Amino acid sequence: MTIPFKETLARIFNLPFWAGCLVILLSCAALYVSGNEKPLFVAGMDNKVTDIMFRIRGPRPHTGQVVIVDIDEKSLGRFGQWPWPRDLMAGLTRAIHGNGGRVIGFDIVFAEPDRTSPRRQLPVLESLMGEEVPPAVRARILARYAGDNDAAFGEALADTRAVLGYAFQFKNDGLKAEDQTPFPSARIRLVPESVPFRSLALIPAYRALINTDAVAMAESEGFFNVITDESGTVRQVPLLMAMDGVPYPSLALETFRVGRGLEEIIIHTDTRLATRRTPVIGISMGDSFFPTSNTGRLFVNHRGPPGTFPYLSAADLLTGKKPIDLAGKYVLVGSSATGLFDLRATPFSSTMPGIEINANIIDNLIQKDPFAYDRYTEIGITYLLVISGGFVLTLILCRLSPVAGSLGAFGFLGAVFWGNYYFFFLNNRQVGLTHAAATYVLILVLVSVLNYVREGRAKRYIQKAFSHYLAPDVVSSLIKQPGKLTLSGEQKELTVLFSDIRDFTSISEKMDSSTLGRFMNRYLTRMSRIIMDNGGTVDKFIGDAIMAFWGAPKDEPDHAGKAVETALAMIKSLEDLNLEFASLGLPRVRIGVGINTGIVSVGNFGSQDRFDYTVMGDNVNLASRLEGTNKTYGTVILVSQATKAAVDGRFEFGYVDEVRVKGKEIPVKIYTPMVGGKGADQLPG
Repeated sequence: MTIPFKETLARIFNLPFWAGCLVILLSCAALYVSGNEKPLFVAGMDNKVTDIMFRIRGPRPHTGQVVIVDIDEKSLGRFGQWPWPRDLMAGLTRAIHGNGGRVIGFDIVFAEPDRTSPRRQLPVLESLMGEEVPPAVRARILARYAGDNDAAFGEALADTRAVLGYAFQFKNDGLKAEDQTPFPSARIRLVPESVPFRSLALIPAYRALINTDAVAMAESEGFFNVITDESGTVRQVPLLMAMDGVPYPSLALETFRVGRGLEEIIIHTDTRLATRRTPVIGISMGDSFFPTSNTGRLFVNHRGPPGTFPYLSAADLLTGKKPIDLAGKYVLVGSSATGLFDLRATPFSSTMPGIEINANIIDNLIQKDPFAYDRYTEIGITYLLVISGGFVLTLILCRLSPVAGSLGAFGFLGAVFWGNYYFFFLNNRQVGLTHAAATYVLILVLVSVLNYVREGRAKRYIQKAFSHYLAPDVVSSLIKQPGKLTLSGEQKELTVLFSDIRDFTSISEKMDSSTLGRFMNRYLTRMSRIIMDNGGTVDKFIGDAIMAFWGAPKDEPDHAGKAVETALAMIKSLEDLNLEFASLGLPRVRIGVGINTGIVSVGNFGSQDRFDYTVMGDNVNLASRLEGTNKTYGTVILVSQATKAAVDGRFEFGYVDEVRVKGKEIPVKIYTPMVGGKGADQLPG
């Protein structure tokens, strides 16, 4: 069934469509109002989606250039509990250097002097002895580094490329001291140079927990703070933080820089917006640029779950029992022993050691593949998806059925997710699409609800309009598939039937109005049920006459055959009906039936306030004329040549005549159906 163009537009551009457009408009307004600051809910959902993408992608190979030297349970069992004597740490440092380590980064802070240093233990020993240690013994104890383990460790650090770690404190605890200032060796420059350090939008720290002076002999220092987001997950890690308006690099950044032999860190800023704090867009070292967030945080490209990077036991290095090749490696020293290391959540695990997160950052810097994020790009893509995608989704929901529309909407959401994954995430770009997805969900819910209400009204209309004219199964079919119903006029080939009671005037004159009413109701009920049981549509009752048709509103390929079967069934049913009338003292009924097949106009016709679903046209008039022509030939059923041709030999017909009915210029051949070798005029009725 072809749906007229105007009706198609009416189906689409209705209340649900304009509701979808309103959602798009409000979504764009909300995006404009949010501006450069993403709402917490949207940011949180974007992060969750990114976590899912990490798990879909799975682990990725690392460079193999980052190694973790682990002060593990095995090492503690061999050399004693933590903290170790600093001369032992000096031995570990020299062992790493001796095995070819490019640079050593310590994910540990040595904030207090080593209490196990010999010079610190001499007074204790003398107190226990009750006398001074003999000079010869004292000399032997203090022979190396004046008996100072911190000095021994400091000298070992000075002899190699090493970066010490320290920790920033963010709360004002009243413990800040002027001399507790880190001294990284990097030279830091801003681009553009007119931007002052104090204006940078870096994460501010209150004070630093630094290494003791004797130990602080490494080439550089870096903070090892790993900051989580609101959900407690590590996704962005600061490469720089500020204290007293001065930017300081992280342990991972300094370890990478020292390992590469670079001297300068350039901080690139965005001065396009007149804001109190100057956003950072990234840093560069040598010929490499690394994008960051506005606050100088790197979007970590996590390589995998805990254990992705190789771990070496510190005990194996200190004992030298195993040959270990660290040539050209970036070595991080930390601990995985229970109670000594911090656990953080990442997209791959809720128990990732902090030192391995720093290993991920260094590996990202080596491969130059951290994630890039640009809020302006995200805003532009979101506008595009909200407007174009929202409009397409609204059309899908308005054009299709509720179930098909919902499936299409979820397919649309899936396409957006996978598009983000393949085109952005796998290319190390983070683009949050929660705002667009939320818009789609809101459109889906609102338009679906309005469609449901509209469909409910349409179904109730169909139920009310056709329940008296069609069989219940046909009405149910139309309710399930209303697209088959065209309520506006259309040209279609149908078969039309007219029936009429013979000599009805004389019959009705013999009855009072009450008896006549019961008589007609019984007759019309029996005949209309036969029509509907055969899939026909009862168009109207015209006094004692019945008008019906087949092929609309439900398609019926065999509309002509169904009409002929119905006419024969009506004549046969009169035998039983006349027996009932006889028992009630009512007169015998005879009817005439006319059937024609052809192109007619079918649909809603009438005034704007009152109309009927009916058929009109010359072929309708011909069926009516054939019904009346039965009187001339003494027949009961007459069908046109078109109807006879349409049933394709399924019925036996007797030729009656070729007549020119009223209103027709061309003669029409007419036939009567034969049953058991008899004409329909010889059947009861």
